Amino acid sequence: MKCHPRGTRDVLTFFILFAFIPVTLCSLMQNAFDINYWRCVMKRTDQCPDMDIKIFLYSNGAQRKKLIDVRNKNALRYSGWDPSKRNVIIIHGFNGTESKTPMTIIRNAYLNRKDYNVFTVDWEPLTFFPCYLSSLSNTRLVAQCTAQFYAHLTHSGASAYDIHCVGHSLGAHICGMMSNHLTHRQHKIIGLDPARPLVDRYGSAEFRLTRDDATMVQVIHTNAGFLGEAPQVGHVDFCVNGGRLQPSCANEPRNIRRARCSHFLSACFFAASVSERGKRHRGVPCSSTCQPLSPAYTKDVRVSMGFHTPDNARGTFCIKMRNSKSCPFD
Repeated sequence: MKCHPRGTRDVLTFFILFAFIPVTLCSLMQNAFDINYWRCVMKRTDQCPDMDIKIFLYSNGAQRKKLIDVRNKNALRYSGWDPSKRNVIIIHGFNGTESKTPMTIIRNAYLNRKDYNVFTVDWEPLTFFPCYLSSLSNTRLVAQCTAQFYAHLTHSGASAYDIHCVGHSLGAHICGMMSNHLTHRQHKIIGLDPARPLVDRYGSAEFRLTRDDATMVQVIHTNAGFLGEAPQVGHVDFCVNGGRLQPSCANEPRNIRRARCSHFLSACFFAASVSERGKRHRGVPCSSTCQPLSPAYTKDVRVSMGFHTPDNARGTFCIKMRNSKSCPFD
C-alpha cells in the first residue's frame, strides 16, 4: 500500500497527539485499516460544544429523547431531567451510534429500571469505517465535550456518586479520558471490552481507560487480545466465558466476525445485569490471564458482575454466562 501524502500528514498529527512511540507511518496506516484515510474526519479543534457530538436525555420511555445544549444553563431543567434519580452516561465505540444495538439494549435496560436519568453520547459523524485512526484522534474531543456535560450535570445538582459512565470499545476509553478535563474524580466507570487496536501498543495512560480514572473502574472482557484489551485494566476485571471468544459466536463464518460478535456481547452481558434486578451474575477469582485458579483459592469467593458489583471489589474474576441469541452486532 502506498502512503498518500495528505494521509501521511494526518497520521503524523495523530502521532503527536497520542504521544506514540516511533513506528513507520505506513505501518500505522496498515495496522489501523485506514486505507482511505484522506476521506476521514479528524477534528482539529478543542472547542466544546461541537455540532458533531450530541448528548441526549431519555426519559419516560425510549421513544422520547431530548438534545441537551450545555450552553443553556437551564437545559436540564427543561429537558425532563429528574434530580432525584441517579444518572448514567452511555458512550458507543468505533463505527457506532447511540441509536444502534447493542447500545440501545443498555439504554433500555436502564430505562426499564425507572430510577435513572439515561444520557447517551452520539459521535457518529466522527467515527465510521474504515476511519479507525481518525476515530482514535477524535476520542480526545469527544471526551472533552462529554466532560463539559458532566460538569454541567454536577453544577445542576447531581452528585458524582450518582453518575456512572458506561462505555463500549473506544467509548470505554472516552469515559476514562474525561478525567483529563474534570477537577473532581469520577465515581464509577464501567468499560465494556475497551478497544485494543493501537491503544495497547501506543496509547499513553492519559489517552486510555485506567483504574486511576475513577474511584471504581470495572471492566468486562469478552474479546481480550483481539478487538478488546487484555485484563487488568480496572480495579476489577471480569473475563466472560474465558474472556476471548464467545461460544455463541463460533458459527460466524470469518475470524473478524467472530471477534466482532464477541466484542459486542460485553454490552449485552452488562445489560442483562442491569435489567435483571433480582438476579446476580457472579464470578470466581482467576488469574490475570483469565485462567482458572485452584479451588482452594476460589472457595466461597463470589463477586457479582456488572450493575451489582460492589465498589470495594478488586482483582480478576472469571464468569460463565449463557449464550446470548439476541445481541446483534451489525
